[in-house]
Amino acid sequence: MKNRSRMIGYNRTVKLRWLDETLDLFLAGMPDADIYEALSERLKDELSVGSTAQRGSREKTITLLMKTWVRVPPPVQELRKAGIHLLQGVRRADRLPLHWGMTMAVYPFWRVVADVTGRLFRLQGTAAPMQVQRRVKELLGEREAVARSARYVLRAFADWGVIVDASKQGEYSPADPCQIADPDLAAWLLEAAVVSTPEGVTDFRSLVNGPSLFPFNIGRIAPEQLSASGRLEVVRHGLEETVIRLRKVANGPRA
Repeated sequence: MKNRSRMIGYNRTVKLRWLDETLDLFLAGMPDADIYEALSERLKDELSVGSTAQRGSREKTITLLMKTWVRVPPPVQELRKAGIHLLQGVRRADRLPLHWGMTMAVYPFWRVVADVTGRLFRLQGTAAPMQVQRRVKELLGEREAVARSARYVLRAFADWGVIVDASKQGEYSPADPCQIADPDLAAWLLEAAVVSTPEGVTDFRSLVNGPSLFPFNIGRIAPEQLSASGRLEVVRHGLEETVIRLRKVANGPRA
């Protein structure tokens, strides 16, 4: 988990409608290879048009789409299973929390950028891309790949509708937050945030108030609601501190 948190991985902007289409194909029970081919056909007129490169923008984007819902890493498979259960009866327009949670869990870099952006919104009401990139590089290293990937994530935030252009040119403001009324969905989204942390552990207060979940307004939730899934455990340290951490599975991740 710790090594995974240092990886960037997110090297293209994934549009929300592409993620919806990927999820639809997965829910239809299509084999992985067929989903890949269907996405390749779907994106042929939008990405890498006319390109013959083996790993062009289209292929890299499809890799991101597949890894988010189809070919998820072992540590995220149980989270995905629970997310699929929550999708039952959910309209396509209401999938944002589930897409956000899966993306954050599979690509912890997404959480880092969301956390930085959310903190800037709290401090000053807006966030400029250069501010976000600078802070992310301070956290993960002065690499051009870090700044470039942060730009991809911010563009995804804009496409997903969670940030909007501010009155000052070149800055973003947060969009109106999505209300999370379902306690099971709220617990799942918070679990995704725990999965995305370097050690798979965080204190409860920081979790529920985490700036990485700035697009959402989560109602009151008790720590015990997070442990109901069996994948998280609650550890209390005195009266003031409650820690939430991933429950260790002796024989590795369950399929």
